[in-house]
Amino acid sequence: MIIVKIGGNILDNPSRLHSFLVDFSKLQGPKLLVHGGGKIASAIGQRLGITPVMVEGRRVTDAETLELVTMVYGGLVNKQVVAQLQALGCNSIGMTGADANAIRATKRPLGAVDYGYAGDVAGNESINITALDAILQAGLTPVFAPLTHDGNGSMLNTNADTIASVLATALARKYRVTLMYCFEKKGVLADADDEGSVIHFIDQQKYKELKVAGIVSAGMVPKLDNAFAALNQGVSQVLIGEAEALLSIEETDTTFAGTTISLN
Repeated sequence: MIIVKIGGNILDNPSRLHSFLVDFSKLQGPKLLVHGGGKIASAIGQRLGITPVMVEGRRVTDAETLELVTMVYGGLVNKQVVAQLQALGCNSIGMTGADANAIRATKRPLGAVDYGYAGDVAGNESINITALDAILQAGLTPVFAPLTHDGNGSMLNTNADTIASVLATALARKYRVTLMYCFEKKGVLADADDEGSVIHFIDQQKYKELKVAGIVSAGMVPKLDNAFAALNQGVSQVLIGEAEALLSIEETDTTFAGTTISLN
């Protein structure tokens, strides 16, 4: 199966979102979509008088912000995506972690920064694989908003990249899973200023060499660390690239246009 994560670079652009959903609807076999929506939440929050508080790129989720992101992620963004997929003949079902007890999380412990109602997912045991498999076997395509729940009645704001990764590793018990992160670049670049410098294949040895050479650094390191963590937990391959490269996943005679991450 294929699990795809999209973020604001697609969601904030209606024409690009539509093109992506057209391609996504054409993917054969079981599939699952995870979306973000942070910029949309911030914009609507400001209209409601809620100023976003960000620390190192992460949203601080107080009680008021939790209500906001639950409405925007789980309502507005999620249902707009689902409605567009239905129009394209892809029978999808909008979900959060609370639906079908799909993803249970714990409130992030208080540290140097109080992130409020931010959720951390412990591992595969937090994923209701039986329910997700039943939904997939029924021919439905889950579309996940970046929200989980704590099992005690509270929703939690959870990073969409994390949700995609934990769903991929959990479902790898039953499926051969390809996880794709749709990225604002064409892939992992040898030169950050040259879109034509895509590194098409990265295994563990290559990754070490790229880090030593300083080619992979800063924000790309945690992305690739997460990719290799998923691979080490059973995911078959992780892809990083533009949304426009989505359909090349299934073209056996064509190299994926972005970056393929594998163990060897």
